[in-house]
Amino acid sequence: MVLAPGVITSNTGEGTRRVCPDRGASRQPSTSARGHRQGTFRELSRREGVALGDQDVSADDVDGEGRLVGWLEARLPGAEVVELDDFRRPQGSGFSAETQIFTARVVRDGVLAEEKFVLRRETPDPAVYPQQSPELDVEIDIQYRVMTALRDHSTVPVAPLVGYEADPAVLGAPFFVMRFVDGVVPIENPLYTTQGFFVDASPAERRRMIENGLRMLAQVHAVDHRAAGLDWLVPEGVVPGTRQQLDLWERYARHELGDRSHPLFDEAMAWLRARIPEDPFVGLCWGDPRPGNVIWCDFAPACVTDFEAVSIASPDQDLGWWLMFDHWVHETYGVERLEGEPTRDEQREIYAGFAGRDIPSSTFHEIFAATRYAAIVVRVMNRTVARGLAPADHTVWLVNPATVCLEDLLSRVRGASAEEQS
Repeated sequence: MVLAPGVITSNTGEGTRRVCPDRGASRQPSTSARGHRQGTFRELSRREGVALGDQDVSADDVDGEGRLVGWLEARLPGAEVVELDDFRRPQGSGFSAETQIFTARVVRDGVLAEEKFVLRRETPDPAVYPQQSPELDVEIDIQYRVMTALRDHSTVPVAPLVGYEADPAVLGAPFFVMRFVDGVVPIENPLYTTQGFFVDASPAERRRMIENGLRMLAQVHAVDHRAAGLDWLVPEGVVPGTRQQLDLWERYARHELGDRSHPLFDEAMAWLRARIPEDPFVGLCWGDPRPGNVIWCDFAPACVTDFEAVSIASPDQDLGWWLMFDHWVHETYGVERLEGEPTRDEQREIYAGFAGRDIPSSTFHEIFAATRYAAIVVRVMNRTVARGLAPADHTVWLVNPATVCLEDLLSRVRGASAEEQS
């Protein structure tokens, strides 16, 4: 998030402060990408109430501030919470949970200190992602449980957790609080491939960051989800894997589309169903792995965020999402790859090295990722219409950057047989 011109910092957690001074002019996407593709999502962000920059939030905007004070005191041993202040909504805070950063003035052993926290609260809108299990309908709960499991059963860095509250009587909806983690975040509006610390970095630093991100992704996939107590992500009687995820996401999309026709989605689903690969294994999948969901310190992950799309599935599904987003921040917006950035083929090989297995192709899972992303936009725009913030006859659900990305990926495989492209 941008706190001031020339300084970029993180949106969750606690750690060593790093800032990235703006040392030069920004690179810009092509005119067509900026005019139609990026503009569409800027409007989408405005309608969904997502900040394009840090926004000050008065304390009155957080219902029950006094109750939050008492709640925090009960979970901060030896601390008396004197005051809560400086509530902020971070830039690009997403379409699922409400996120607010705030400062607590606390007294410990007679000494007044300021401590920074992040609050994530469930919204009244339908969940952005499909339910992996009928019992899982509170995205805040899912995130907190997964972060707790990663904290206790892995080396994957997550923000220090303060506590989860299911009772809506406290703040009007379920929420959790974690400590603030300082670092830099490669935001996507504007694209981090066009300005900011990633552009200002050296080629070696850019490559190191991507390699470290892929190493961290392999660490997520190495987690024993059963030992970590995450088998609740698989409903009883369900066989997890790519076929099950394909069925889940198609049901989700068809429900959101209603009686509307989406020819590109239909084409993608037909292509995918003709080529369902054999899963190498199934395990914990992050669901939304991309550089923008990591807080970086010295080009290494300081904190991993946003687990509301978590599932038990093929790890190649996560890799496909990471690579699809690489396509999205480059080709979809007409942005040339910076010196030092590995190509997608190179990234697949880098990940394969960390995972300890061969991955000859990621085409299927990149297309599956873009198909899921296109379905998510339909859901998000349905929520926007339900709020009265967009007309019912809008067409953003049909034409948007996600569908541009999907069309581009499909155009590369049209006419190829199932044997030639898998």
